[in-house]
Amino acid sequence: MKHRKIDFVTIDNQQLYTEIYPLYENRPFLVFLHDSLGSVELWRDFPRRLAEATQCNLMIYDRWGYGKSQALPSHKRSKHYLEIEADTLNQLLSALKIDDAILFGHSDGGSIALISAAKFPQRIKAIICEAAHIFVEDITLSGIRNAISAYENTNLPQRLEKYHADKVDKLFKAWTHTWTREDYRDWNIEHFLPQINCPLLFIQGELDEYGTLDQVEKTISQVRGFSEKYIVPQTGHSPHKEVPEVILAASKIFMNKFL
Repeated sequence: MKHRKIDFVTIDNQQLYTEIYPLYENRPFLVFLHDSLGSVELWRDFPRRLAEATQCNLMIYDRWGYGKSQALPSHKRSKHYLEIEADTLNQLLSALKIDDAILFGHSDGGSIALISAAKFPQRIKAIICEAAHIFVEDITLSGIRNAISAYENTNLPQRLEKYHADKVDKLFKAWTHTWTREDYRDWNIEHFLPQINCPLLFIQGELDEYGTLDQVEKTISQVRGFSEKYIVPQTGHSPHKEVPEVILAASKIFMNKFL
């Protein structure tokens, strides 16, 4: 993809790896927010394809501790780390002079997108959240326990090292230790939802191993702006990887309603 600009942007003493594609004049920026083990590279070509299909500019970045960004100092996280990430995103968008962002967030990234739209409505034009969480469910914890087992008994750490290098163990513990802590069981961001006025598309796989459809229904029923859901049949936690053509088409239809 042409016109790529790579940079490390420092936000609150965190060096964040960013890729920016200023492709189209007077068009908004698609901003991609990866999941709890994700990175810029793990999105593969999905962001580029959606940006080209909708003629949007593009920004992708690795959050603190992920990919090519600066490593976390510890695996210990605040209970409100996703809210903190939304604040960091706002500062990053400000530093990059992006004031018309359309957020596409997966899993943790979807939760960050929801919080960002609530807290910074002047900067967020619309959001697409895929498999986002607004509260903790038993199925979420079961899925995380299965991920821990895979990490301990398969080559998952080695596969993740390709994308996160020597940061893998710390970021994996940051995810799993936080979500399975006793004090995290009552984590909930539903109070942010009535503050969301921009258009919202909530995508969820019918067979998502980390969340039920309650996440979808309780989100779209509480936001104030236009909202719709897209439940993808026979699909798990990552529809954009499992059925990319379907998600590209659904996202384009949604975005064409307001672009």
